[in-house]
Amino acid sequence: MDDDADDAPGTRAQEPRLKAVAYRLLGSFDEAEEAVEQAIREAPRHPAEDRLLAALARICLERLRARETHRTAPWDPWDPWDADRAGPEGRALLTAVDSLTPPERLAFVLHDLFDVPYEDIAAVLERTQAAARHLAGRARHRVQGTEEMPEPDPARQREVVAAFLAASRTGDSKAMLALLDPDVALRADPTAVRTGARAAHGAVPVALALAGRTREARQALVDGAAGLVLTREGRPRTVFAFTVLDGRVTSVDVLADEGHLSRLTVRPLAERTAPT
Repeated sequence: MDDDADDAPGTRAQEPRLKAVAYRLLGSFDEAEEAVEQAIREAPRHPAEDRLLAALARICLERLRARETHRTAPWDPWDPWDADRAGPEGRALLTAVDSLTPPERLAFVLHDLFDVPYEDIAAVLERTQAAARHLAGRARHRVQGTEEMPEPDPARQREVVAAFLAASRTGDSKAMLALLDPDVALRADPTAVRTGARAAHGAVPVALALAGRTREARQALVDGAAGLVLTREGRPRTVFAFTVLDGRVTSVDVLADEGHLSRLTVRPLAERTAPT
């Protein structure tokens, strides 16, 4: 590292907190140290703490996106050596946050663990404050399961899912991609995997994974949120639970396990023409 970055007033005093943030985001002590060094190296001569934290958050987000793009199994657990060093409580948290998408993880870690305002998180993610709040809420729901998911615009969510279904049925890949967030993640439970579903990350892989599977689906409300359902003898056999933020799909959960389906309230909707 160059001497200028080392000499920046107050920069080194911020390192413990910055490393704690980076570790919670990346799940690796070595990667956290690298990310902090990169943020300090690229920071202005006299960085304000919030500016340095924002730079670090963007670096970690890029690393998380690259990691998910190149993994063959996107939701593999954290490296066990690092998890052991974190202790039982830290290990449990790292295992839980590994099921989150990169934007969810960033919003949850920064807000819930380090009290970063949604305004600052939204700037890093290049999303609205409402979207940042929703991402953190969804992540909190996954990690802790302690509160209801916020639904900022249910009607708009249904419109987006209807348009996605229409594009799937007509094979309009361009329209499908336009409805998917670049960071979109597809998850599948073990039963869905056995029937051919697979986890995916990124707009193109998710579109390819869903195109054939959703063609025969019907629009539905899944626990009150927009989704799709495949039925057999009038009962759900596969549910596609969508999360929509700012008009784009940010995640899809494919659920086929009887235990999962039994806990869902699935209400098929009458077919409607998707908006143009």
